[in-house]
Amino acid sequence: MTGLVLLIACTNLMNLLLARAAAREHEIGVRLAIGASRARVISQLLTESIVLAICGAGLGVVLASPLSRGLVALLATTNNPLDLELRAGWPVLAFACGAGLITCVLFGLVPAFRASRTDPGVAMKTEGRGLTSNRDRLLMQRCLVTAQVAISLVLLFGAALFGRSFRNLITLDTGLRRDGVMFAMFADFSDRPSPERVLAAQSELLERIRSVPQVDAAAITTQFPLNGSSWTQGIELPASSTPERRSSKFTYVSPQYFNTVGMRLRAGRDFDEGDTATSRRVALVNETFARRYLGSANPIGITVRTVAEPRYPSTVYEVIGVVSDTKYSALREPIPPITFVPIAQHPSPRPWPGIVIRSSASPSTVMAAVKRAVRELRPNMTMGFTVFDTQIRDGLARERILAWLAGGFGVLASLLATIGVYGVISYLVVRRRHEIAIRLALGSGRARVVRLILREIAILLVLGLVLGGVLAVAMASGASSLLFGLSPRDPMTLVEAAGVLATIGFLASSLPAFRASRVDATAALRSE
Repeated sequence: MTGLVLLIACTNLMNLLLARAAAREHEIGVRLAIGASRARVISQLLTESIVLAICGAGLGVVLASPLSRGLVALLATTNNPLDLELRAGWPVLAFACGAGLITCVLFGLVPAFRASRTDPGVAMKTEGRGLTSNRDRLLMQRCLVTAQVAISLVLLFGAALFGRSFRNLITLDTGLRRDGVMFAMFADFSDRPSPERVLAAQSELLERIRSVPQVDAAAITTQFPLNGSSWTQGIELPASSTPERRSSKFTYVSPQYFNTVGMRLRAGRDFDEGDTATSRRVALVNETFARRYLGSANPIGITVRTVAEPRYPSTVYEVIGVVSDTKYSALREPIPPITFVPIAQHPSPRPWPGIVIRSSASPSTVMAAVKRAVRELRPNMTMGFTVFDTQIRDGLARERILAWLAGGFGVLASLLATIGVYGVISYLVVRRRHEIAIRLALGSGRARVVRLILREIAILLVLGLVLGGVLAVAMASGASSLLFGLSPRDPMTLVEAAGVLATIGFLASSLPAFRASRVDATAALRSE
């Protein structure tokens, strides 16, 4: 994207330098006529290009620091702040200034060489006359405008794709309640409960949190949703003859977990206080598990056997219910089969649990109240909190920065293309002033003159949009892994980007066109 914006800027620069050199044909012709060499003319024009490059590089150095800080601010998240050294050293400055100078010199050479080939006699004879018989001299500028439009469409299409992808992710229905839900982690290194006291200590902590007035609901879980981690176990399901081995995500939860996170019970019953370490082993599965592994069979009463792993012996669970589908570890991943087991039946429980809290109060108020209540129970307890909605947004840092950068590059490309179109059309109108005056003198209406100018830019826009559409689709295919919820060849997005660019192009050319229609034919012809 950075390279494409630089390319647009360079084509714009070349276009404006070509127009400027053509407007100075009489001056250059006089210089050549009185003895200036072509090398002298080229060096003069290149010197002017270098001055532009130095001014641009100086402005870039000034803007680099605040823009870099803004970029880092976009990348930083609540739980992962960034502390980067943003001071630009000499190698960075040398590279940036060198790139600016080289591109300006390279793209300034063409106008300089073209101007140096001016015929002094012809330039002085045709001063002030239009280009009615020499429109081919504008071919390069027209081609550059077409290229600008094409590249701008690539950037606008990319900006629209990344913006829509980010919107699709941030508004995705995860199947879980997001508002008012937060996760809490606990650790007390000075007083670790013994293995036989772990469940009792966890229950005591949970009840203390539930007693906080600001807490509407709370439950224990071994797996916080959408935090990037997961726990998978092999399972064996009953079949007609031999067990069939599959796999499922496993999460161990306490009663009231599904109500706390907003999951719905589709069939069977929820966990209750009767599901203890000594009772029969039970489990709930999600809809994907039932659909993928059990088909049309009634899941209630089906037994699931886990494959033995270290500290997790093979266990047979009876399915007692089905819960709604939810995302598990990441938004982009498809919903996997998930098995939920009572926390009391965890074969190897951790000393301190993760707890999901739901509250209608502000997160800061809830956190402070929970900390006070827990420290009354255990003064040395260490606590950490994460707001669920903030966790989701922080997990989309890459998508957010892509959307912002692509949008910024798209706006910048559109601005550069607007300047390029306006500059070329303005130059064309000035060079055809004689022709336009003759048309008006012969009775051509002002509306017809406007249509004449707009028709010319319409041809350039159509050519640029067709070429840009092909390039945009080809380049977007390489970024398909960064998109979510839409195709890299999404036709509506391409049409919208093309429509925006076409509108910008017509607006940029309408002012010179209307200005051309107001030319005083008599005064223009008299001055010629």
